Amino acid sequence: MINLKYASFSILPLVSAGTWLGKHTHDHRSPCRAALTLLGIGMLLAMFIVWEVQGSPHYVSMESNQSIAYISDIGAQGLQPLFIAGCCVTTIFLDLSFAAERWLRHTGRLARNMGMTEKILSTLSIIFAVAGTFGLILLSIFDTVSHPRLHDGFLLLFIAGYVLSAIFVCAEYQRLGVHFRQHRVLRASFWMKLFFIIIEIIFTAVFVGTSFTTHKSIAAVFEWIIAVVFTFYVLTFFVDLLPASQNHQKTTELEMGHVDQATAAYQNGHTTGGMRTHVGGADGQQPRPPVSQNY
Repeated sequence: MINLKYASFSILPLVSAGTWLGKHTHDHRSPCRAALTLLGIGMLLAMFIVWEVQGSPHYVSMESNQSIAYISDIGAQGLQPLFIAGCCVTTIFLDLSFAAERWLRHTGRLARNMGMTEKILSTLSIIFAVAGTFGLILLSIFDTVSHPRLHDGFLLLFIAGYVLSAIFVCAEYQRLGVHFRQHRVLRASFWMKLFFIIIEIIFTAVFVGTSFTTHKSIAAVFEWIIAVVFTFYVLTFFVDLLPASQNHQKTTELEMGHVDQATAAYQNGHTTGGMRTHVGGADGQQPRPPVSQNY
């Protein structure tokens, strides 16, 4: 049975991703546009469509040999209010997703962190996500036309902040996966986030490398790709938060007592009457925490 109270947390990354990739508009004359509206497609797409509809203008912030506009080139023009609002909503709701995930693990709605290391990794992921938030919001405010150096610096802060945040999330999930091997959601989320890290690092390297050459259009293409990949990274948190909505996922205090005992046995081991006590395993097996009801 779905618990609507906790199901609401899974909406946070959907709002973030929908805002980033989508600007909600209504056009009753076009069923196709109505369908796209339901999918939340529009902010980044709207910016690109506006640029195309205007005839792919060559903005003052673009190089003479540049044929494809950067996101920032379009955002620095008449769509800057949309750009700023979209960046603010996207990052704020993503940070709320981070906070919700931390709280749900603390309360037992999701698989609890089994030690201090996981908690530290989770905290570091939130800190770097907040740094990325400031980077994205500030780069939208300090546009590439009036503040090119500040804009580039905040762009670097945005990308580095969220990539480092993703690295710490992956490290946390890898450690959780050791304790909760039966939970496929943790494993799936780990691989999706690891894919994001690898792709973003590769594409960012290409983006930066081509930005300082005459291949500005190639750099612009990779900037758009990086932005779209970021959308799918945000959506991975929907996968993380959704299991908390299941009523049977709630861990009771008694279960958590067993988990705590199992953690101590797993880390230190117990000896009772000269015999090692194994938790959740047969003789000859390494002790490990029992099966939890959480993800």
